[in-house]
Amino acid sequence: MSGLRLRVVVTGAVQGVGFRPFVWRLARELSLGGHVRNEGGAVIIEVEGLRTDEFLTRLGHEHPRAARVDHVAVEPCEPRSESAFDIRESHEGGRPDVIPDLATCPDCLHELLDPASRFHGYPFVNCTRCGPRYSIIERVPYDRAHTTMAAFAMCAACRAEYENPANRRFHAQPTACPACGPALSFSDAAGAPCAGSPLALAAAALREGLILAVKGLGGFQLLADATRADVVARLRQRKHRPDKPLAVMVRDLAAAQPLARISEAEAELLQSPAAPIVLVASKAGALAANVAPGLPVLGLMLPTTPLHHLLLRAVEFPVVCTSGNLSEEPLCIDNAEALQRLGVVADRFLLHNRPIRRALDDSVARVMDGAPQVLRLARGYAPLLLPMAGPPAMAVGAHLKNAPALCVEDRAIVGQHVGDLENTLAIDALRQTAADLRQFFHAVPEVAACDLHPDYGSTRFAAELGLPVLPVQHHAAHALACLAEHGLTCALAVVWDGAGLGPDGSIWGGEFLHFRGTRFSRVAHLLPFRLPSGDAAARDARRALAALEGAQAPAAPFCSSVGRLFDGFAALLGLCGPQSYEGQAAMLLEAAVAPDCDDAYELPLINGALDWRPMLAAARQERDKGIAAAKFHNALAEAIVAVARTVGEQRVALCGGCFQNRYLTERALRRLREAGFTPVIPRLVPPNDGAIALGQLAALTGDHDVPRRTRPH
Repeated sequence: MSGLRLRVVVTGAVQGVGFRPFVWRLARELSLGGHVRNEGGAVIIEVEGLRTDEFLTRLGHEHPRAARVDHVAVEPCEPRSESAFDIRESHEGGRPDVIPDLATCPDCLHELLDPASRFHGYPFVNCTRCGPRYSIIERVPYDRAHTTMAAFAMCAACRAEYENPANRRFHAQPTACPACGPALSFSDAAGAPCAGSPLALAAAALREGLILAVKGLGGFQLLADATRADVVARLRQRKHRPDKPLAVMVRDLAAAQPLARISEAEAELLQSPAAPIVLVASKAGALAANVAPGLPVLGLMLPTTPLHHLLLRAVEFPVVCTSGNLSEEPLCIDNAEALQRLGVVADRFLLHNRPIRRALDDSVARVMDGAPQVLRLARGYAPLLLPMAGPPAMAVGAHLKNAPALCVEDRAIVGQHVGDLENTLAIDALRQTAADLRQFFHAVPEVAACDLHPDYGSTRFAAELGLPVLPVQHHAAHALACLAEHGLTCALAVVWDGAGLGPDGSIWGGEFLHFRGTRFSRVAHLLPFRLPSGDAAARDARRALAALEGAQAPAAPFCSSVGRLFDGFAALLGLCGPQSYEGQAAMLLEAAVAPDCDDAYELPLINGALDWRPMLAAARQERDKGIAAAKFHNALAEAIVAVARTVGEQRVALCGGCFQNRYLTERALRRLREAGFTPVIPRLVPPNDGAIALGQLAALTGDHDVPRRTRPH
């Protein structure tokens, strides 16, 4: 063979997703010689022949959809006149990659439903393009012997596919079939096995209005008929979740159409390999009203595993699908544990015998400003790898929506959503997640980063690590996470959330932070007010309103939180009093917005502080709640533009939990662009506290002068 020979190094999420068989098939189609192998965290290709240019073009455009190509390095090398192309043994060493779990691919779904396939009706069919990954890995490198599938010896048919590079199950570590793989079982709430087809029994239980615990990809889920208000009410009562919206799973996009208005971008996100819960605009009347009470938004998801596909086709109605845990506790992953802890919630259990190594909750995402944005980084997205040059470090994240992160070599690795650190079980989950990251990525951290707040569970965990601990201010971490994702060093960061300890000992949450390289300054903020009983105020919007109206609390700390401002205005409009879940008041206030109102309340910037008092006085006189809600949101968007004009920085980053509000975020983005600015928002990491650990890592790079300790006062 004559022609050019190239050495191609592909980095990114390219192992465990069928990338080498794809390269092998492409090279053979183009009559090219050479070889492909895994090495460290990369795929190394040597390719030779007359059509190498076409090979490179198609390599970038036709790779498996579950792969993520971050960089392709190409250099010429000495021709060897090779005509054959083969897949070579992987070289161990280098840096490992761990691939997220992936939802059932179209090819496996076709086999699942094809009566002629040997995988017909098999609830664990998978290939290199889908199935469990991170949830079943015991240790690296990723091969079957190092996963919870080690106990299942492959039959001859599965072994033949596993060893055939032309087959999409070539080196698919979890591959299995009815003859050699995991199997289902079914039990009642007491754990007693039930005779019959587990799948048929599960479908019958759902039809009867029972609550079903299902062992999913990364943990247990609780399923129930989403069309019956009495069933949903029973689930809420048992799970102590009176109002928080519940996600709904449907069999396919066609079944979703009566429930929601789904854009093309949202449909693509729903059908992506990550298959997250996607927040979409709901249609009234199709579901029980208590699925998402008072909200025009629905958390919608498609089946993530073959088991879910079979179950949803068997019942033919939408089901509530919520995390299989008790309130404030981590996700259940073990059969015995689930029977013990969830027996007070579920009536029946659909189980299987493939062990889950680590809990991965369902990810949550939405389309914001025309593109996907992750709101909860978990199954399908975690662990997330991003470029970051910094010291070997472990960041332990925040107290709420906790997710740790690790910096090793030139990468940041963000772990999965752990949740709120409200009890020892949650702290144990954080401890295990951090240990997993260190083990999988061969990391030996030299420093730990945590929040400034000394009473956070994550801060106490950081002290256990036996490392120097550097506290990083909460809102600076929010900002730095967004800047790190977008590769920025200079920006005005608008960081609005519920609360975070400021370096002056007050409660921050309405901040404008100017970053110029490693320099940092607080250039504006919400006008502070005294807020007594901070945690209690977060649970009752009326307390925030009382504080805004000047209730006497001379000993209470000052607060500049936009999150509490949302609470106060929601209470003023009579939309919310006690909150049964975080952000309830703000979500109800957003839901009340009259979308055609472009007017805004006055929110003047005076000596670096946004004075909310004229806005509060005007809202008291407003007769229409929808108009008041719209003017409130519009005023906040205009205030962002006003501060941006004052600072004069071209890039403006919007981050913090308040920017989960779609109306506020999209209006602010539009107004900033109209004013000539270039705004950015977090997309790969959440805008909420799930991004804090990434920002804590970023604070350790480049000697940032962000506040790291509370000053005495």
